[in-house]
Amino acid sequence: MTRSSTEAIVLVGPMGAGKTSIGRRVARELQLPFSDTDSLIVRDHGPIAQLFASHGEARFREIERGAVLEALAQGGVVALGGGAVLDADTRADLSAHHVVLLTVSPRIVRARIQGASRPLLADGDDPVARWESIMASRSALYADVADVTFDTSSGPLSHVVSDIVSWVRGVVEDHAGPGDENVRDALSEPSESK
Repeated sequence: MTRSSTEAIVLVGPMGAGKTSIGRRVARELQLPFSDTDSLIVRDHGPIAQLFASHGEARFREIERGAVLEALAQGGVVALGGGAVLDADTRADLSAHHVVLLTVSPRIVRARIQGASRPLLADGDDPVARWESIMASRSALYADVADVTFDTSSGPLSHVVSDIVSWVRGVVEDHAGPGDENVRDALSEPSESK
């Protein structure tokens, strides 16, 4: 399938994998816009925990689908909420984009999710056990949509950012067709450090 120059670099993965923080840094390095579907939801509908409490997960997923469509239409670098891949239409839409799966080990995610307001982790006494259960139920979906996987469990996140940027530049160089010179040029030139 030939992809267009309007495709996005989409980060998927479980809660606590670093999609937002890494996505922002990748976007800065590539000099592309960044959007986060959870932030779009909060902007338009208020806190996610309140949405879950007031309207339930099914309504949240409907709202999330709208945020996914908006973010993908904007292009650039997009961080999807951990459960966005549950939607079959979203999974189908991702085939037109470059999808990066970020993973993280349960040992590391404990510190990242501790004290966070995450409605799906509120059930039960052990949020890490709940996280592992959610991850197990979604792992095949993540793998199905992903073009490449990077683990964020060890080392500085700057290494993951650099690896993703290198991968994106290589993919763009390999897939750029006639008329994509501007995109290829923008992504193949290293950005200046800020």
